[in-house]
Amino acid sequence: MTTTQSTAEPVPHSPWKRLRKHAVRTAGALGLAGAMLAPATMPAATAFDGGPPASDNAADHAGARGAENASQNSAHHTDRLPEFRTAAQSAEGPKDTTAVMFQWTWNSIARECRETLGPAGYGYVQTSPTQEHIQGEQWWTHYQPVSYQIESRLGTREEFADMVAECNDAGVKVIADVVINHMTGQQEGVGWAGSEFTHTDYPGTYSPDDFHNHGCEVEDYTDRWQVQECDLLGLADLKTSSDYVQSRIAEHLEDLIDLGVEGFRIDAVKHISADDLTGILDRVDLTDIYVVSEVIRGGGEPIQPEEYQHLGDVHEFTWGRKLKEAFDGGDIHWLLSGEGIGETWDGFIADEHAGTFVDNHDTERNGETLSYKDGDAYRLAQAFTLAWPYGMPAVHSGYSFSDYDAGPVQHEDGRIRDAVCGEENWTCIHAQTEVANMVGFRNAVGDAPVTDTWTNDSHALAFGRGDQGFLVANRGPNSVQHTWQTSLPAGEYCNVYTGSATSEGCSGETVTVAADGTFSAHVGPDSAVALHVGATPASGDGDGDGDGSTPPEERELSLFYATDWETPYVHYQVGDGEWTDAPGEALTEVCEGWAHTEIDLGTARTITAAFNDGGDAWDNNAGADYTIGSGVIQLADGQLAEGDPCEAQPAPGEDPDLTVYYETGWENPRIHYQVGDGGWTDVPGVAMAEACEGWFRADIQLDDADGITAAFNDGAGTWDNNDHQDYSIAAGEQQVSEGEVTAGNPC
Repeated sequence: MTTTQSTAEPVPHSPWKRLRKHAVRTAGALGLAGAMLAPATMPAATAFDGGPPASDNAADHAGARGAENASQNSAHHTDRLPEFRTAAQSAEGPKDTTAVMFQWTWNSIARECRETLGPAGYGYVQTSPTQEHIQGEQWWTHYQPVSYQIESRLGTREEFADMVAECNDAGVKVIADVVINHMTGQQEGVGWAGSEFTHTDYPGTYSPDDFHNHGCEVEDYTDRWQVQECDLLGLADLKTSSDYVQSRIAEHLEDLIDLGVEGFRIDAVKHISADDLTGILDRVDLTDIYVVSEVIRGGGEPIQPEEYQHLGDVHEFTWGRKLKEAFDGGDIHWLLSGEGIGETWDGFIADEHAGTFVDNHDTERNGETLSYKDGDAYRLAQAFTLAWPYGMPAVHSGYSFSDYDAGPVQHEDGRIRDAVCGEENWTCIHAQTEVANMVGFRNAVGDAPVTDTWTNDSHALAFGRGDQGFLVANRGPNSVQHTWQTSLPAGEYCNVYTGSATSEGCSGETVTVAADGTFSAHVGPDSAVALHVGATPASGDGDGDGDGSTPPEERELSLFYATDWETPYVHYQVGDGEWTDAPGEALTEVCEGWAHTEIDLGTARTITAAFNDGGDAWDNNAGADYTIGSGVIQLADGQLAEGDPCEAQPAPGEDPDLTVYYETGWENPRIHYQVGDGGWTDVPGVAMAEACEGWFRADIQLDDADGITAAFNDGAGTWDNNDHQDYSIAAGEQQVSEGEVTAGNPC
């Protein structure tokens, strides 16, 4: 379940969730690390388990930094608690990565433990909630319990027990997602296993006296009592302070432990007081049991993750949000700022208590983080997470969807169909080469320190893990050619980001590290080089074809080229394929000064290209040609960048409704905006063109709107958001300087 969070400089957003045909709005905030500024308003972000978002519009909230000393609220509990396992203690050796198999059946998880998760080195697999739930096709039915019977559309009790045994045999421990804050949001019904119920009466489990029944719903997240005593969007809120309720929940957890479960992901923990949760867990023998709680840091909120860390790990949502800022925006170098992203940055829980993820089942739906839909950027963020020594990482693996509510594929009787990678709409992120092999990387480097850090002050970074491993990540539209210094022993290594070590050699690239620890490599756009001492040529025991990866992704390029040629052409080859016949493919003018074409890359990652006017004039990058990756890419004056330069801009020959001039010393400023009440541009926004000394401009079409709401940034995490208020900019020619908006053209 999700709520909200903040770091040093909050970015308010709007979490949404709908139950029982209505919606309630809740407040919260995102944040940036250190002193970085961010737009005060962002697209709708966090959602809760149990229903779809009611709106995609951005919401305005002003938020203060979350309480820094929240852990003091519960410090008095630590002297009477058992030693709950945290990330630093949770696995045998370095195997601390969890595969979150969202909505996978018990039979499918059993097979995957045996065939993929165990061999790849995952230490844990997390299941969806196990208990009887309401009926329905939506994914969120699992988060509305009807009873604690282990009987759901994912399988029977016997199948669950068999799955746990098979996973344990494969060296993978099972974490169960448990829902203990509430029951259903329905007034009455019949559960999956046939249990009849009303909103606050679940015969054999709970009666009306076991619920708070205050007649209120959570609306104000700055009110601790309301958050922990009222119904969360109509879900019947359990009286978790009750001796009976605590005992009943503890029986459910003990039952799962008896079935072999060795960990719990506890849902909606922000809505359970630390005292109540302590009372519940005190009743359970948690010896060798891993516990991770879902508590989301919220700006200005009194309930913070730190007050639950004495109970085990806590999910650190700040991690996923930061990675979206970096990998979605393209500039990732700032992730290594200071001591690097993690506990030394504001808004992060201590390393030994942090559960990290790139996305989860909520955030992949509400856009708060990256998701499988972000393709190569998403895989790079997964690789960074697995290579960086912070927290206990979880890899989310579910299914693709276009409808927020959509559950996974089902049989006619409502049972979930067994998942098979490469079939239907299962994403199988956990098995993709770039992800699964990075689990092996993490296991190989263990607790080795970060060494040999490097960035290009933009879209690429690199770091070592002592003398055990080294990662280079390139999120930019340009290739990176460099010689990196490492602490690795000399020799040949397999780039596990592109392939595996096999009995024959490397199924991907082979990289040679010289005697002085250096290696040279060409790292393409949206790609990486990942080397570790456990993956050298011929060190593997397979042929490279059975690494469990899903089929290669089909990629497309939407290419914009800045030119004044009347009829521009692009002459290119896809991957290592054949070149187009000269002069190439004609581009079409799409807005003033820009021409465009779409190119299907198939499974290739890049094209090699040059441009011409159909005659003798060529732009071939000074004889080197251009290497261009997939996605939405613009090329101007020899520089590649991401994004659509014509977004909301006038069509050719059409005058703009708004021209914004912005005064700044930034080299590549961007404007992140929404027209009227419409959707926001993708972070970091639209690149602005140089207008005159110290000023940049952007032309924007308003349609029927009166103006825009906007914030500016340097494309690398530094923002001007008008002191958290954003800028309101009307039609016409407008200039923004030192926080003031005035009419006119400064150039």
